[in-house]
Amino acid sequence: MSSTSADDRLDARLLATIGVVLLGGLLGILNSSMAAVATGTLAGELGASLSTVGWASTGFLLAVTATIPFTTWAVDRFGGRRLWLAGLAVFAVGALAAGLAWDVGSLIAFRTVQGIGAGLLDPLVLILLARAAGPARAGRVMGLMGVVLSLGPVLGPIAGGAVLDSLDWRWMFLLSVPVGLAALVLAVRVLPADPAAEGARPGLDVLGLALLAPGFAAVVLALSQAAERSAFTTWQALLPLVAGAVLLACYTAHARRRRSVPPLIDLRLFGSRGFSASVAIMGLGGLANFAALFVLPLYYQRAHGHGVFAAALLMAPVGLGGAISMPLAGRLSDRVGPRGLATGGAALALAAALAFTRVGTSTAETWPVVVALTLGLGMGLFSAPTMGSLYRSLPGPMVAQGSSVLYMLNQLGAALGVAVVTLILQTSDDPLTGVQGVFWLTAGVLAVILAAVPLLPGRPAAPAAQPAMSGRITR
Repeated sequence: MSSTSADDRLDARLLATIGVVLLGGLLGILNSSMAAVATGTLAGELGASLSTVGWASTGFLLAVTATIPFTTWAVDRFGGRRLWLAGLAVFAVGALAAGLAWDVGSLIAFRTVQGIGAGLLDPLVLILLARAAGPARAGRVMGLMGVVLSLGPVLGPIAGGAVLDSLDWRWMFLLSVPVGLAALVLAVRVLPADPAAEGARPGLDVLGLALLAPGFAAVVLALSQAAERSAFTTWQALLPLVAGAVLLACYTAHARRRRSVPPLIDLRLFGSRGFSASVAIMGLGGLANFAALFVLPLYYQRAHGHGVFAAALLMAPVGLGGAISMPLAGRLSDRVGPRGLATGGAALALAAALAFTRVGTSTAETWPVVVALTLGLGMGLFSAPTMGSLYRSLPGPMVAQGSSVLYMLNQLGAALGVAVVTLILQTSDDPLTGVQGVFWLTAGVLAVILAAVPLLPGRPAAPAAQPAMSGRITR
């Protein structure tokens, strides 16, 4: 049998793995953003205040954030396939229970269960894809994942609005059950078995988990409370922020000590310039992306009088732009390296953000749509190569830790973006001035990303020279 046909079979298996993993990864992103548009409906149906119902989304987010560090250890302890199947099962059970919730308390509890499932799945998407692709195809596969990352936050509000227009609110959660079960069955059939463990299985850094998981969750809670109350100086935001900072500082001291059990996240990762630049760019990219996605519907509603569903549809070009550019940029970055593509993408996104600072009530709707598409194209052009370069700079045993750091910082950037945007909108003289202020912020963040791009690794080495599974972190 020829080597070409063997390579074709390998590519077919890889594509099947990618499809199954992305289907599961899309579940958490869609379910989170779908629920965000239903706060008013849920408050009315369950007889609760908006702030109380908001905890259905906040609890989900906190559970995701707190579970990610555990996933870092568990993927090597139990295997990626087993953990993926467990995450899908937990998510589906949580979705079914949330759809059958009888009051706001039960809804919050079951959404937290869903968040635990999503916290298992989200970093595993990155880990499974990076391990399946290898360093030589990291950019290509991360580009395909970028389609989910780009479209998920946009399609969620659209799907949520469509469900609420025609069905009972419970179907927002119940529809995830058959999709989750389908993803589970496909994963059983497609995902390769976990390789046999070599040597002793890693022990759990219990103290590290007790510090890192609640530390990050507390910071995200602080940012969520700042967004809800439109201020960073309230005790509801300051208390968890201080607690989170103390816990993370304690984890830093804990991780630097030598011990028999390795730390949950090895801080030596940040000694790699390429890794540090990659996670910083992706964290700032999350801030810029969610700031734009958060404020665009407001612009269409306030400046052009559109309803929630129409505003969500008009927001779609941002995600569409990313879905178009990320696969192409990821594929090219495997050949030419990330720097040139990321520089062009950051510059294009910066130009689009500056253009949005000039929009007004008299601006024809065609132009914001074109600019939003351009913004998405630019963000996709720097995101996929950046993610690919991160996995090329990591040795195989460190992929799980790198994925967790990337996802946690991206979540943190998104939460910070929403909090800052809310503060800008609340302190502006009028909504349009607030929208323009948000895009000035977005432009500033993109300018920082543009300045950080030269720190990314250069052109990838030949496949034979790739340090894919070595114990060193490349710089």
